Amino acid sequence: MAVDKELLELDLYALLGVVEKATDKEIKKAYRQKALTCHPDKHPDNPKAAELFHQLSQALTVLTDAAARVAYDRVRKAKKQAAERTQKLDERRKKVKLDLEAREKEANSQVSKAEEIEITKTLEQEIQRLREEGSRQLEEQQKLIQEQIRLEKERIRSKQDGYGGHGTGTPKLKLRWKCKKEDETNGGYSKEILLQILQKYGEVLNLLISNKKSGSAVVEFATVKAAEMAVKNEVGLTYNPLKITWLEGQPQSSTVFADGTIHPHISQVTIQTAFILF
Repeated sequence: MAVDKELLELDLYALLGVVEKATDKEIKKAYRQKALTCHPDKHPDNPKAAELFHQLSQALTVLTDAAARVAYDRVRKAKKQAAERTQKLDERRKKVKLDLEAREKEANSQVSKAEEIEITKTLEQEIQRLREEGSRQLEEQQKLIQEQIRLEKERIRSKQDGYGGHGTGTPKLKLRWKCKKEDETNGGYSKEILLQILQKYGEVLNLLISNKKSGSAVVEFATVKAAEMAVKNEVGLTYNPLKITWLEGQPQSSTVFADGTIHPHISQVTIQTAFILF
């Protein structure tokens, strides 16, 4: 990714809203939070949002690369020191300073200027390297943002398609299977096995296995559509089938029958549950 020279004039830490000693993890988190608010997919007709997203992306590129960050910090420190020296001068001393500048340049300014040119050149070389190599950190973070935006759009579409559900919160299902109290294998179902079985339908937010009632668990899906597919299609282990029923968030357009299947476009049936975990 190309890094604009204009970026050298910006305070990259302030742009991301992090302190100068921020870790890579803190920088990435700040980038995701800010980039999500101005992502071009969310603001296709706002050029300012696209420009800010571009600047944030470049800031992440520089600050998550060790060599580029060191070079940037040197330039930033030099500019900050120069600004502080100028700020400390009062109006009277400013006039004297202007009178003395011509004579002082010969003795001091050439050295300072040469140093400034050198450290700026170092940063530009690091930026050129990043331009040629690309930023793995930026690519990873942008993939995370794209996935988050995709999930947000999917949830919005689910609501628009009539998957609003009844009750509150995300969709939750109750799982039951045969298991004796003394069975250390829990009937063949561990948390890992249940996740493997259920995650093929969609994102699983939570999975709780009861430690009081053998052969019982509750799963919380991110979307109603994923929960519906699990209720309709999942049978579990062949030697110990799962019985899956709605606990919360069942779509209004579906009815659950005794065998655990759902049938759309039938009037809503209220499901009474008495399953208590922990």
